[in-house]
Amino acid sequence: MLRFFKNIGHVLYRIWFYVLVSLPIFIFFPILLITTLSEKWYPQFFWLARNLWAAPILYGMGCPPKIIYEQKLEKGKSYMLVANHTSMLDIMFMLMVSKNPFVFVGKKELAKIPVFGFFFKRVCIMVDRESTKSRTGVYRRAQRRLNQGLSICIFPEGGVPDEAVLVGEFKDGAFKMAIAHQIPVIPITFYDCKKRFSFTFLSGGPGKLRAKVHEFFETEILAEEDKATLREEIRGVIVKELQK
Repeated sequence: MLRFFKNIGHVLYRIWFYVLVSLPIFIFFPILLITTLSEKWYPQFFWLARNLWAAPILYGMGCPPKIIYEQKLEKGKSYMLVANHTSMLDIMFMLMVSKNPFVFVGKKELAKIPVFGFFFKRVCIMVDRESTKSRTGVYRRAQRRLNQGLSICIFPEGGVPDEAVLVGEFKDGAFKMAIAHQIPVIPITFYDCKKRFSFTFLSGGPGKLRAKVHEFFETEILAEEDKATLREEIRGVIVKELQK
Protein backbone atom coordinates (compact mmCIF):
# COMPACT_ATOMS: atom_id res chain seq x y z
CA MET A 1 0.00 0.00 0.00
CA LEU A 2 2.86 2.36 0.82
CA ARG A 3 4.42 1.70 -2.58
CA PHE A 4 1.06 2.47 -4.25
CA PHE A 5 0.80 5.90 -2.63
CA LYS A 6 4.46 6.58 -3.35
CA ASN A 7 3.89 5.80 -7.02
CA ILE A 8 0.85 8.09 -7.09
CA GLY A 9 3.09 10.83 -5.73
CA HIS A 10 5.63 10.23 -8.50
CA VAL A 11 2.91 10.40 -11.16
CA LEU A 12 1.54 13.67 -9.75
CA TYR A 13 5.08 15.08 -9.58
CA ARG A 14 5.56 14.28 -13.27
CA ILE A 15 2.24 15.85 -14.23
CA TRP A 16 3.10 18.97 -12.20
CA PHE A 17 6.41 19.25 -14.07
CA TYR A 18 4.68 19.33 -17.47
CA VAL A 19 2.18 21.88 -16.16
CA LEU A 20 5.05 24.11 -15.04
CA VAL A 21 6.83 23.68 -18.38
CA SER A 22 3.76 24.57 -20.42
CA LEU A 23 1.97 27.21 -18.36
CA PRO A 24 4.54 30.07 -18.64
CA ILE A 25 4.82 29.45 -22.38
CA PHE A 26 1.06 29.82 -22.81
CA ILE A 27 0.90 32.87 -20.53
CA PHE A 28 3.81 34.70 -22.17
CA PHE A 29 3.34 33.27 -25.67
CA PRO A 30 2.86 36.63 -27.48
CA ILE A 31 5.97 38.28 -26.03
CA LEU A 32 8.03 35.10 -26.41
CA LEU A 33 6.98 34.86 -30.04
CA ILE A 34 7.85 38.51 -30.71
CA THR A 35 11.37 38.06 -29.29
CA THR A 36 11.98 35.14 -31.68
CA LEU A 37 11.18 37.17 -34.80
CA SER A 38 14.70 38.58 -35.01
CA GLU A 39 18.03 37.13 -33.88
CA LYS A 40 19.02 40.53 -32.48
CA TRP A 41 16.23 40.16 -29.91
CA TYR A 42 17.59 36.83 -28.63
CA PRO A 43 19.05 38.34 -25.40
CA GLN A 44 15.53 39.47 -24.51
CA PHE A 45 14.17 35.99 -25.25
CA PHE A 46 16.94 34.49 -23.12
CA TRP A 47 16.05 36.75 -20.19
CA LEU A 48 12.41 35.69 -20.42
CA ALA A 49 13.31 32.01 -20.70
CA ARG A 50 15.65 32.24 -17.73
CA ASN A 51 13.51 34.28 -15.35
CA LEU A 52 9.92 33.52 -16.36
CA TRP A 53 10.30 29.89 -17.45
CA ALA A 54 13.32 28.09 -15.98
CA ALA A 55 13.23 29.67 -12.51
CA PRO A 56 9.50 29.03 -11.91
CA ILE A 57 9.91 25.41 -13.04
CA LEU A 58 12.81 24.66 -10.71
CA TYR A 59 11.36 26.45 -7.69
CA GLY A 60 7.88 25.13 -8.46
CA MET A 61 9.26 21.58 -8.48
CA GLY A 62 10.79 22.20 -5.06
CA CYS A 63 14.30 22.09 -6.56
CA PRO A 64 16.01 25.38 -5.68
CA PRO A 65 19.32 25.77 -7.53
CA LYS A 66 22.58 26.08 -5.63
CA ILE A 67 25.54 26.97 -7.87
CA ILE A 68 29.20 27.23 -6.90
CA TYR A 69 31.50 29.22 -9.22
CA GLU A 70 35.23 28.51 -9.22
CA GLN A 71 35.49 31.21 -11.89
CA LYS A 72 32.95 33.85 -12.85
CA LEU A 73 31.69 34.42 -16.38
CA GLU A 74 32.51 37.86 -17.76
CA LYS A 75 29.62 39.87 -19.08
CA GLY A 76 29.68 40.23 -22.87
CA LYS A 77 32.18 37.40 -23.40
CA SER A 78 31.43 34.22 -25.37
CA TYR A 79 31.98 30.75 -23.95
CA MET A 80 31.36 27.08 -24.67
CA LEU A 81 29.33 25.64 -21.79
CA VAL A 82 29.42 21.86 -21.32
CA ALA A 83 27.92 19.68 -18.58
CA ASN A 84 27.00 16.10 -17.85
CA HIS A 85 23.50 15.29 -19.12
CA THR A 86 21.20 13.45 -16.74
CA SER A 87 17.66 14.82 -16.91
CA MET A 88 15.14 17.09 -18.58
CA LEU A 89 15.89 19.52 -15.75
CA ASP A 90 19.35 20.08 -17.25
CA ILE A 91 17.98 22.61 -19.74
CA MET A 92 16.29 24.74 -17.08
CA PHE A 93 19.24 24.38 -14.72
CA MET A 94 21.74 25.50 -17.36
CA LEU A 95 19.67 28.63 -17.94
CA MET A 96 20.10 29.42 -14.24
CA VAL A 97 23.86 28.78 -14.32
CA SER A 98 24.68 31.48 -16.87
CA LYS A 99 23.37 35.03 -16.96
CA ASN A 100 25.30 35.45 -20.22
CA PRO A 101 22.90 34.66 -23.07
CA PHE A 102 23.75 31.39 -24.78
CA VAL A 103 22.25 29.21 -27.48
CA PHE A 104 21.69 25.49 -27.04
CA VAL A 105 22.90 23.05 -29.67
CA GLY A 106 20.59 20.04 -29.45
CA LYS A 107 19.24 17.10 -31.37
CA LYS A 108 16.42 17.82 -33.80
CA GLU A 109 14.09 15.38 -32.01
CA LEU A 110 13.58 17.96 -29.24
CA ALA A 111 11.64 20.10 -31.71
CA LYS A 112 8.89 17.45 -31.64
CA ILE A 113 8.10 18.04 -27.95
CA PRO A 114 4.71 19.79 -27.75
CA VAL A 115 4.81 23.50 -26.83
CA PHE A 116 8.52 23.47 -25.84
CA GLY A 117 9.57 22.26 -29.29
CA PHE A 118 7.89 25.19 -31.03
CA PHE A 119 10.34 27.63 -29.46
CA PHE A 120 13.28 25.23 -29.41
CA LYS A 121 13.38 25.04 -33.20
CA ARG A 122 13.07 28.82 -33.49
CA VAL A 123 15.91 29.85 -31.19
CA CYS A 124 18.26 26.86 -30.82
CA ILE A 125 20.74 25.27 -33.21
CA MET A 126 19.34 21.89 -34.17
CA VAL A 127 21.52 19.07 -35.38
CA ASP A 128 20.72 15.78 -37.07
CA ARG A 129 23.56 13.61 -35.80
CA GLU A 130 23.01 11.14 -38.64
CA SER A 131 23.66 13.84 -41.24
CA THR A 132 27.16 15.11 -42.04
CA LYS A 133 25.64 18.12 -43.79
CA SER A 134 23.64 19.00 -40.68
CA ARG A 135 26.68 18.71 -38.41
CA THR A 136 28.67 20.96 -40.77
CA GLY A 137 25.87 23.52 -40.79
CA VAL A 138 26.01 23.73 -37.00
CA TYR A 139 29.45 25.34 -37.20
CA ARG A 140 28.23 28.07 -39.54
CA ARG A 141 25.19 28.84 -37.38
CA ALA A 142 27.31 28.80 -34.23
CA GLN A 143 29.79 31.23 -35.78
CA ARG A 144 26.96 33.65 -36.55
CA ARG A 145 25.72 33.43 -32.96
CA LEU A 146 29.21 33.93 -31.55
CA ASN A 147 29.63 36.98 -33.78
CA GLN A 148 26.51 38.33 -32.08
CA GLY A 149 28.27 38.06 -28.71
CA LEU A 150 26.39 34.96 -27.54
CA SER A 151 27.75 31.78 -25.97
CA ILE A 152 27.05 28.18 -26.98
CA CYS A 153 25.89 25.29 -24.78
CA ILE A 154 26.32 21.63 -25.72
CA PHE A 155 25.78 18.49 -23.66
CA PRO A 156 28.72 16.54 -25.12
CA GLU A 157 27.40 13.09 -24.27
CA GLY A 158 25.06 13.60 -27.21
CA GLY A 159 22.04 12.58 -25.17
CA VAL A 160 21.15 11.28 -21.73
CA PRO A 161 23.17 8.11 -21.04
CA ASP A 162 21.85 5.02 -19.30
CA GLU A 163 21.08 5.83 -15.67
CA ALA A 164 23.65 3.28 -14.51
CA VAL A 165 26.39 5.26 -16.31
CA LEU A 166 28.01 8.01 -14.25
CA VAL A 167 29.13 10.05 -17.26
CA GLY A 168 28.89 8.86 -20.86
CA GLU A 169 31.63 9.25 -23.44
CA PHE A 170 31.96 12.78 -24.80
CA LYS A 171 31.66 13.57 -28.49
CA ASP A 172 34.10 15.92 -30.22
CA GLY A 173 31.74 18.62 -31.49
CA ALA A 174 31.81 21.07 -28.57
CA PHE A 175 35.58 20.96 -28.27
CA LYS A 176 36.26 21.17 -31.98
CA MET A 177 33.96 24.18 -32.15
CA ALA A 178 35.54 25.88 -29.12
CA ILE A 179 39.02 25.51 -30.61
CA ALA A 180 37.88 26.70 -34.04
CA HIS A 181 36.32 29.83 -32.53
CA GLN A 182 38.97 30.24 -29.81
CA ILE A 183 36.50 30.56 -26.95
CA PRO A 184 36.98 29.23 -23.40
CA VAL A 185 35.31 25.94 -22.46
CA ILE A 186 33.46 25.91 -19.14
CA PRO A 187 33.06 22.47 -17.52
CA ILE A 188 29.96 22.27 -15.34
CA THR A 189 29.03 19.43 -12.99
CA PHE A 190 25.36 18.72 -12.33
CA TYR A 191 25.09 16.61 -9.18
CA ASP A 192 21.39 16.07 -8.52
CA CYS A 193 19.26 16.33 -11.68
CA LYS A 194 19.11 12.55 -12.13
CA LYS A 195 17.99 12.11 -8.52
CA ARG A 196 15.36 14.84 -8.77
CA PHE A 197 13.85 14.01 -12.19
CA SER A 198 15.32 11.08 -14.09
CA PHE A 199 13.84 9.35 -17.11
CA THR A 200 12.59 6.51 -14.90
CA PHE A 201 8.93 7.43 -14.66
CA LEU A 202 8.22 6.39 -11.07
CA SER A 203 11.10 8.26 -9.51
CA GLY A 204 12.28 11.68 -8.43
CA GLY A 205 11.27 14.24 -5.88
CA PRO A 206 11.99 17.70 -4.47
CA GLY A 207 15.38 18.75 -3.13
CA LYS A 208 18.31 21.04 -3.87
CA LEU A 209 19.84 21.11 -7.33
CA ARG A 210 23.59 21.61 -7.01
CA ALA A 211 26.04 22.56 -9.73
CA LYS A 212 29.68 23.55 -9.84
CA VAL A 213 31.11 25.81 -12.53
CA HIS A 214 34.76 24.75 -12.78
CA GLU A 215 37.74 26.81 -13.87
CA PHE A 216 37.69 27.56 -17.58
CA PHE A 217 39.86 25.89 -20.21
CA GLU A 218 41.36 28.40 -22.63
CA THR A 219 41.68 27.39 -26.29
CA GLU A 220 43.63 30.19 -27.99
CA ILE A 221 46.83 28.17 -28.34
CA LEU A 222 45.12 24.89 -29.24
CA ALA A 223 44.75 23.37 -32.71
CA GLU A 224 42.08 21.01 -34.01
CA GLU A 225 44.28 17.98 -33.32
CA ASP A 226 44.12 18.89 -29.61
CA LYS A 227 40.35 18.38 -29.43
CA ALA A 228 40.56 14.81 -28.08
CA THR A 229 42.92 15.82 -25.29
CA LEU A 230 40.72 18.78 -24.37
CA ARG A 231 37.63 16.56 -24.48
CA GLU A 232 39.08 13.98 -22.10
CA GLU A 233 40.52 16.57 -19.72
CA ILE A 234 37.14 18.25 -19.35
CA ARG A 235 35.30 14.95 -18.99
CA GLY A 236 37.86 14.00 -16.33
CA VAL A 237 37.08 17.14 -14.32
CA ILE A 238 33.37 16.27 -14.21
CA VAL A 239 33.90 12.56 -13.50
CA LYS A 240 36.35 13.34 -10.68
CA GLU A 241 33.90 15.79 -9.14
CA LEU A 242 31.03 13.26 -9.20
CA GLN A 243 33.22 10.58 -7.64
CA LYS A 244 34.03 12.67 -4.56
